[in-house]
Amino acid sequence: MSLKQQINDDMKAAMRAKESARLGAIRLLLSAMKQREVDERIELTDSDILAIIDKMLKQRRDSISQFEAAGRHDLADAEKFEMGVLQTYMPKQLSDLEIDDAISQAIAASGAASPQDMGKVMAILKPQLAGRADIAKVSGLVKGRLPK
Repeated sequence: MSLKQQINDDMKAAMRAKESARLGAIRLLLSAMKQREVDERIELTDSDILAIIDKMLKQRRDSISQFEAAGRHDLADAEKFEMGVLQTYMPKQLSDLEIDDAISQAIAASGAASPQDMGKVMAILKPQLAGRADIAKVSGLVKGRLPK
């Protein structure tokens, strides 16, 4: 079953169970997916949907930190709930050891010898780790591993 079909089925299940908070989060995701399909006139693949979910998760993390800084814990809790719903569609996250192993392989494969070669390493890593690791964190790790 495709990810898009699974999301649609989950929306129907949330409607039947009268889970309004979960239904709202799923509808936000479906809305973002539909917007991208209309804007770009494409049919979304699972990887496209994962990219949308990843972007939405990042937005939620930013919102949570801002709401907590402002003392709005009620809004932060709502964002955390939406994050939980969205994360159910993401693949299992890689461990730090698996990320380090992937970085080592990418550095070896690209022949990176200096920080100027970071783009080559990231070009190899991004497709492998998309949705399975925080790319910003991976970028920092790669930068630290490359000789100065």
